[in-house]
Amino acid sequence: MASGFFALLDDIAVLMDDVATMSKVTAKKTAGILGDDLAVNAEKASGFLASREIPVLWAITKGSFLNKIIILPIAFLLSAFWPYGVYLILILGGIYLAYEGAEKIVEFILPHHHKKSEVNLADKLDDRDLSKEKDKIRSAIVTDFILSVEIVIIALGTVVDAPLSRQIMVVSFIALIATIGVYGIVALIVRMDDLGFRLIRSSKSNLNFRARLGRFLVSALPWVIKGLAVVGTFALLLVAGGIFNHQIEFFHHLVPSWPVMLKEFLLGLVIGSIAVLIVMPIKKIIPALKK
Repeated sequence: MASGFFALLDDIAVLMDDVATMSKVTAKKTAGILGDDLAVNAEKASGFLASREIPVLWAITKGSFLNKIIILPIAFLLSAFWPYGVYLILILGGIYLAYEGAEKIVEFILPHHHKKSEVNLADKLDDRDLSKEKDKIRSAIVTDFILSVEIVIIALGTVVDAPLSRQIMVVSFIALIATIGVYGIVALIVRMDDLGFRLIRSSKSNLNFRARLGRFLVSALPWVIKGLAVVGTFALLLVAGGIFNHQIEFFHHLVPSWPVMLKEFLLGLVIGSIAVLIVMPIKKIIPALKK
C-alpha cells in the first residue's frame, strides 16, 4: 500500500514537471501578444479621476476573468472534438492581429482626426460621466475578450498534441497568470502619476531626490504608455507572423535563410497590410449604406 502511495506521488511529480515545462514553453509563445494587451489596457485604464482609476481597473479585471471563464471551456471542447477548429481560429486570429498591427502603422503614417473625449476634473461624476466610464469599461472588456481568445488559442496550439488533462492545466495556468500579470502591471502604471504627486507634496524641497523622483514619475507616464503602444504594435506583427510561419507550411519553407524574427515581422506586416486594404473600403461603405 505504501509503495502504491509513493508511486502515486511520483506520477504527480512527473505530471507537475511536465506541466511546468509546457507552461514555460507556452509562456514564451504568448509573451508577444501580452505586450499589446498591456499597452491597450494601460491606455484604456488611464484618463480617469485618480479616485476612479483602481475601481475602473478592477471592473475591467473582473470582466477579463469572466472572459477567460467563457473562452477556456469552448477552447478545450474544440481541442477534444474538433482540433482543426483550433488551427482555424489560430489562423483567423493571426490575420486579425496582423490587421490591427498594420492598421496602427497606417494610422501613424497617414494620421486622421479622432474625436477627443473630455476628461471631467470635478470631484464627483455626473450621470453623463458615469455613462462614459461604463462605455469605456465595456470597450476594454470587449478588447480583452479578443486578445484573451488569441492568448488561449496560441497557448492551446503549443500543447494541442498533449493529453487533454495537461492542456487544461497548462492553458488555464497561462490564462490566469496573463490576467494577473497584465492587470497588476497596468495598476502600477496608471498609479505612477499619483505616486509622483504624493512624493512631490511630501518633499520639503523641490530640489531633493524625492521631489525629483516624483516629477520624473509624473512626466514619464505618457511616455511609458506611448512606448508600450509602440512595443505592442511590433509585438502584434511578430505574433501574427509567428502564427503564419509555424502553422502554414508554405510560409515555413519560404526564404529559410532569413532571420526568423525579420521573416515573422514581414509576414505579419504584409498580410496585415493586405487585410487593411480589404477592410478600409468596407469600413467606409457601411456608414454610407446606413445613411
